[in-house]
Amino acid sequence: MKYKKLQERLSYQFQNTDLLMRALTHRSYSTHHNERLEFLGDSILNFSVAALLFKMLREQDEGDLSRIRASLVNQQTLADLATQLDLPEVLLLGEGELKSGGFRRPSILADAMEAIFGAIYLDSGVVEQAQQVIEKLYLPLLEDADFSTLGKDAKTLLQELLQARKLALPQYTVLATTGAAHDQQFEVECSVPDLNLSASAMGASRRAAEQSAAKLVIEQLKNLAPTKKSTQKLKQRVVTQLTLPVAVEQEV
Repeated sequence: MKYKKLQERLSYQFQNTDLLMRALTHRSYSTHHNERLEFLGDSILNFSVAALLFKMLREQDEGDLSRIRASLVNQQTLADLATQLDLPEVLLLGEGELKSGGFRRPSILADAMEAIFGAIYLDSGVVEQAQQVIEKLYLPLLEDADFSTLGKDAKTLLQELLQARKLALPQYTVLATTGAAHDQQFEVECSVPDLNLSASAMGASRRAAEQSAAKLVIEQLKNLAPTKKSTQKLKQRVVTQLTLPVAVEQEV
């Protein structure tokens, strides 16, 4: 039943369910795992997102399109999509990965998503079918996205916004580190003392937590009343919330 629900969320019904099961199988569970499907799906994903952006953004040059695509096909974005599809509930993981929380690990979730795209292509026999599934998943992310950010990560955007106001750079402080060494969670605070702004966030790495906290501070900054130092140019730059998924560097 849970695999049926997954197919409903994907809007795709597998003819060969063995392909779907293979896509959901981590190498810790079986030697018949999803890594080859992941390799195939990665290429299909990059092509599909590139084609989608090419159609949607007719005025952007190659460099801008590349940066935006990178922000959409990164590990965290794929992991978020996997979570929306309830993929953690159907992954096939070995006992060790289950105990260590592998079903929450962004790398495992992202790999499974790419493997599913590869499996859909093999099952249907046409790349267009995989493209349709990918477009359905990605269009909601693109509808309200602020493409003026060009895929910049939250820390970079916050730094640029503060520099435009001639303010000091934000400060990042690790508040807590929890969990076993192989499954740590970091709580980081991002603060802007000059504006009395701060926010904290959790992440699987220090950098991931910093990015999430910076995004929250950007939201606070957006809601601030204009200061005397604010310029018209800055007002135009802080007109929409950062909604485009960001590339987060993962610590190893």
